Amino acid sequence: MSDALTLPAEARERAGKGASRALRREGRVPAVIYGGKEEPTMIHVEAKELVRQLGTGHFMNSIVEITLGGKTIKTLPKDVSLHPVTDRPEHVDFLRLAKGAKVEVNVPVVFANEEKSPGLKKGGVLNVVRHELDLICDADQIPSEIVIDVTGKDVGDSIHISEVTLPAGSESAITDRDFTIATLVAPSALKKAEGDTSTAAAASEVPASEQDADEGEGEEEAGEE
Repeated sequence: MSDALTLPAEARERAGKGASRALRREGRVPAVIYGGKEEPTMIHVEAKELVRQLGTGHFMNSIVEITLGGKTIKTLPKDVSLHPVTDRPEHVDFLRLAKGAKVEVNVPVVFANEEKSPGLKKGGVLNVVRHELDLICDADQIPSEIVIDVTGKDVGDSIHISEVTLPAGSESAITDRDFTIATLVAPSALKKAEGDTSTAAAASEVPASEQDADEGEGEEEAGEE
């Protein structure tokens, strides 16, 4: 699972655009912690540290332990508002996690044993339909990634969610269909070669008598001219 991140915070006494702008000028980012049958808690965090954690690539799928006033609040990031020009974080929403809570997260997919795929070895291409899986997980068991084994996969094969063994405590949030995660397709060069072979084979199947007849008709037409 993703390692928990620790993010120091301070209480935010005032809300509103003016107060938020003042915090940003001081290198802070306003945020709020909500959920868990408690009143929302307004906080602000250091911008540099937040940017660093965002840069890990798994911030949104990690448990973030916010330290506030000597207490630790276990949360899950739910939304980060970015400046439209600079992409700097301007506000963060954190979901407070109660003990035994389940959360819905998007977990990245990675593929393993590509060298053991006959289709890939012959030049096939792995067409990834879903780069992330929408999962419902135990809050303390969020996987950092889902590994899918492509051993034995050949051109024309598909990988569906029903083939994937999810980690303990995780299940697909989509339950109404067996959706496709990836397909193994032939490269364009291979398709072209197969097409040329099919055309040649089709031509060879035309009876010789029919070919002679066609040639004879052509000669008669030329004679009439």
